[in-house]
Amino acid sequence: MNIRIRPKPPAELASTRLLQQTALWGRIKRKLGWKPLSFDLEFEGKPAGDILVLLRELGDGASIAYVPFGPEELPDHNRRGPYLALLSADLHALLGQGCIFVRWDLPWLSPYAEEDDYFDEKGYWLGPPEPRLRELRMNWGVAEVGLRKAPSDILPPDTMIVDLQGDDDELLKRMKPKTRYNIRLAERRSVKVREGRAEDLPAWNALYAASARRNRIQAHKPDYFDSLPGQRAKDANIRLLLAEKEGKPLAALFLSTAADGASYLYGASADEDRNHMASYALQWAAMKSARDSGCAAYDMFGVAPRPDPSHPMYGLYLFKAGFGGRLIHRQGAWDYPYDEGAYQNWLAGEANAPGYSL
Repeated sequence: MNIRIRPKPPAELASTRLLQQTALWGRIKRKLGWKPLSFDLEFEGKPAGDILVLLRELGDGASIAYVPFGPEELPDHNRRGPYLALLSADLHALLGQGCIFVRWDLPWLSPYAEEDDYFDEKGYWLGPPEPRLRELRMNWGVAEVGLRKAPSDILPPDTMIVDLQGDDDELLKRMKPKTRYNIRLAERRSVKVREGRAEDLPAWNALYAASARRNRIQAHKPDYFDSLPGQRAKDANIRLLLAEKEGKPLAALFLSTAADGASYLYGASADEDRNHMASYALQWAAMKSARDSGCAAYDMFGVAPRPDPSHPMYGLYLFKAGFGGRLIHRQGAWDYPYDEGAYQNWLAGEANAPGYSL
């Protein structure tokens, strides 16, 4: 098995529907303290796409590397682990000897989601086996250092993908009746959706803070979103959409489009006036806007892996499933350590300090 890696300017990254592998995403992450690097890949003498790698300096010459939703191209199931391990090992010299590990947040579909044994009698996915067994499978045929399942997934491995092909009636027909009703209810109650600007960030931050409190999640700091509104490149862009009633913001989201794919990056809603169904109006407007921009699919970006009332994302599952999407399960985040001792110290910090993680 042979891999060749050639550095290239991030601006020359190929067009892809995965926003996190675009030059635009590298530009955004640079403002948040990451160093974007990009590479052309060749596998067994044939082009194998390119990757965006984000490098974070930790001080004293140490660093960590993170690859969001990459690599996009992949070999057959039996060679994925050896391929990723070899790619990781060969990257080390290009990342610098002080790099502790590289974390791959894989866009690849989970092999367990393609096996009947991992679904119940209702057709719901039971989830992958424990990490130890997943590592054994991933590292089958890997020599020396193996890949480790990361303690958590940064980008959502379970998500709904909505088909945007068709006119309004066709999209609505694929939705559940309650979702269609709520979209029309929001329209009857005069909820309007408009594109936001940089001056709308305070309204977004207020909605986002309210959502974080309500859902008991750790929120990003307000300045995290400063670089997002209005970001544009030749093949990707990010827009802020706001749903309002009589000028009052009730819900908002960041919509990204890249090549022919769209994603619901971040969303938020107010604690009050939820009976106006602004979040439904917002998603409907985002889907139509993405379709009209040439997108064929809309990634709703994170749900529970099955309709399990005990899962913390069960509510999101119910809401997003109503829009008629297809549930998929990705492989999630995997680590390849370069310095075992420093890597274990990082994992300990990650487990005990939420702000320590990527």
